[in-house]
Amino acid sequence: MVYKLITLVVVALAALAVAQLIKVYEISSKLNNKKQENIPDKDNRLNGFLMMLFMIFYFASFIYLVYEYGWTGRGEAASTQGVETDWLLNLNLIIISVVFFLTNTLLFVFTYRYIRKPGVKAYYYPHNNKLELIWTMVPALTLAVIIILGLKTWNEITTVAEKKAIRIELFSKQFDWTARYSGENNELGFFDYKLTIPQNELALMTTETIDTAILYMEHGNADGTILGIKLMEKQLNDRTLMMLPEDREKMEKDFDRKSRLLRLLYQMKYRHDKKKDSKAYDDFIQKDTLHLLVNQEYEFNFRSKDVIHSAYFPHFRTQINTVPGMTTRMKFTPNISTKDMRKKMNNKDFNYVLLCNKICGGAHYKMKMIVKVDTKKEYSAWLKSKESFKDQFMKKNIVPTDTLQNIPADTLKLVMNQ
Repeated sequence: MVYKLITLVVVALAALAVAQLIKVYEISSKLNNKKQENIPDKDNRLNGFLMMLFMIFYFASFIYLVYEYGWTGRGEAASTQGVETDWLLNLNLIIISVVFFLTNTLLFVFTYRYIRKPGVKAYYYPHNNKLELIWTMVPALTLAVIIILGLKTWNEITTVAEKKAIRIELFSKQFDWTARYSGENNELGFFDYKLTIPQNELALMTTETIDTAILYMEHGNADGTILGIKLMEKQLNDRTLMMLPEDREKMEKDFDRKSRLLRLLYQMKYRHDKKKDSKAYDDFIQKDTLHLLVNQEYEFNFRSKDVIHSAYFPHFRTQINTVPGMTTRMKFTPNISTKDMRKKMNNKDFNYVLLCNKICGGAHYKMKMIVKVDTKKEYSAWLKSKESFKDQFMKKNIVPTDTLQNIPADTLKLVMNQ
């Protein structure tokens, strides 16, 4: 603390000393009848020389940083699409570097070359059509090439993957990621936001999840923190129950909202085709680590529960927004396993990651998911340990119901006991 205070005092005194020196210089200039616009030739020559020294230091610093930390600092791309993306990024960086050296060389050399000289008047050069055309067309054509190549790369990453590609859904919410694998049939099951309940976070659509959502909406949960519309209706019609006006108004709004949602759930139930259940039954959900198979193409579908997030795989060079109310898509093929990348980097603790690259709230910094690229043997062993969505759903005390009439009390208790 004392060291910091001494440092601040020294800096403050240095600033005061500089200010006083400037004042002394201004006073001496006035005494010598020296105007600010009258710059001595030696000062002009000194400034020109210093500009050249600064240019050399400036370029040397850039070259040193490239040598010390690498051309881009991105490291090796770990996907086939990432290799192509890196090629495009490198092309952009080459163009930018050429322009950087050219423009700055002209800036500093001209400053040195064309310093003010006694008796030499500046040449008036207001306009040149040819020059205007050159520095308009060259950047425009360069940008056109970059944009066309960028669109080509973007389309290759976001178009529908081949049938042999494995389909995975990544579900984002504040502040974590959930992966849903498409299972044996390689088809992701249908979903509907109206089926979102604690037992079915991803809102997957099956006969059982629809029935459970209806039960949940009608009866709420066991601890009473979420009221079902049956109990709410009973309380609203009970005139002996004392309620504050604002509490009654709040309950009436909640009752109206849930009643409309319940009608939609019943409509969904009557229109639902049970044959579609099989698409969701064999899906399985993964929370902590996203496991991928090396040299296997993947198609990722993204959803968001709350706000806009951005799925960013830095090592695979892919990124796309996850938007509430719509599904976005991209694909890539990991070509370096986690084990091999650890050897390449000589870092046994290295892991690929999935990050959120949008500032999505206060805990945005911790929205991360570890990505592990397995060998075929590792991936097969992990795959055998996974349970299907149907098995996972049933383990949550969810009892499938063919009808909502005459539900046994113990069954209803199990459904609500979450």
